[in-house]
Amino acid sequence: MKDLFDLTGRRALVTGGATGIGEGIALGLAAAGADVALTYRSHAPADATAKIEAYGRKAAAVQADFAAMDETAAGDIIGFAAEALGGLDILVNNAGTIHREEAVAMPLEDWRRVLSVNLDSVWLLSQAAGRQMVAQGSGKIIIVASVLGSQGGLRVPAYACSKHAAIGLTRALCNEWAGHGVNVNAIAPGYTATDNTQALRDDPERSRALLDRIPAGRFAEASEMAGAAVFLASDAASYCHGSVLTVDGGWLAR
Repeated sequence: MKDLFDLTGRRALVTGGATGIGEGIALGLAAAGADVALTYRSHAPADATAKIEAYGRKAAAVQADFAAMDETAAGDIIGFAAEALGGLDILVNNAGTIHREEAVAMPLEDWRRVLSVNLDSVWLLSQAAGRQMVAQGSGKIIIVASVLGSQGGLRVPAYACSKHAAIGLTRALCNEWAGHGVNVNAIAPGYTATDNTQALRDDPERSRALLDRIPAGRFAEASEMAGAAVFLASDAASYCHGSVLTVDGGWLAR
């Protein structure tokens, strides 16, 4: 019987794939058989690409600033991945940012930067990849949302809004593209040990409050998001359209 989770021969692009959740997902896809291209902003990608190549897969990386993305830049990134890997079967929209500040004090420029990175770039890259995938009659688009796509959070209004919107975009694109053989789904990670949560984890009071609420009693490791991504990228998820797969240690169940 065919291994439904085997990604051999698939070509994937993971945004923000040089560190954190993005790197965990990129390595998970490579371990399952996919060739992987990734984008990075400031973290050097050599370590991540070397790990991908250690699985015997092709790897490629391109620098991108998602706070200033337009249609041309998005098309160039999708084109880069397709050229480097010989095509594109999987897009993982992972790159994101967060800004913590009281809502009454948050500058408009910070609001716009978070929405640009977390929502505008996701839309533009999904649109560019979607054109290609719809034309070829197949493809997998995975949007990395958050448990804060279902909650308001504290002192992160732009982030919460962007993740609510990312889930809405997942469902909207599903409705248009499912009939063309393109699966669009989302992953909603809980609190994960990455740069974005470093300040929370370094704050003893805030960290304790979070851990007391997580049934699993710990923060996730970035690599623990890989299984969800491999599933949604694989033939095992062929009838998953518009789904939001939560990986949160039980946070939303509390």
